[in-house]
Amino acid sequence: MIGYISGTIKAIRKNYIIIATDYLGYKVFVIPQISLSLEPAAKVSLFIYTHVREDQLSLFGFSTLPELEFFELLLGISGIGPKMALSIMSLANLEMIKSAIANQDAGVFTKISGIGLKTAERLILELKDKIGEHLDKDEMRDVSQMHADVIDVLLALGYSRSEARRALAELPKDLTNADDKIRMALRSLAKQ
Repeated sequence: MIGYISGTIKAIRKNYIIIATDYLGYKVFVIPQISLSLEPAAKVSLFIYTHVREDQLSLFGFSTLPELEFFELLLGISGIGPKMALSIMSLANLEMIKSAIANQDAGVFTKISGIGLKTAERLILELKDKIGEHLDKDEMRDVSQMHADVIDVLLALGYSRSEARRALAELPKDLTNADDKIRMALRSLAKQ
């Protein structure tokens, strides 16, 4: 099984990249937060989940080991395959997804095509104890709510959910004020 790839970006597409390592090129499915941060010919290193089916071998790449481990947790839930797990991880950064689980916010997950309320509730039920007791739930609630509020404002202004997520992904991590996040997200969206 392939667990890690380091190489040069040869191509970037909406949901995958091609990484060249010496004489081989690997097609790796990634979340938009990764593909948007890369440029052709840039060096990249990703932790890899190798999914094997009788008719297909697929690679899924993540920037950090905790992201890979969370992806594997998602795959342990009945009814969630690799593509759906990747869609879940595309919602927001890992901290915010864990926040939605800790706050039992099923509505976050039902926004993904193919996930109904029952699947979202099962996901939360199965993962809430596995994401770690060390999480500060009050802090997580604040982060999750601010993220949701900023997305709601951008949606109300006519931007698509994917544009809003992309703009939030590009913001500095140390930005903690919702108004500042909205202003910077609008600046980022105006440049596109």
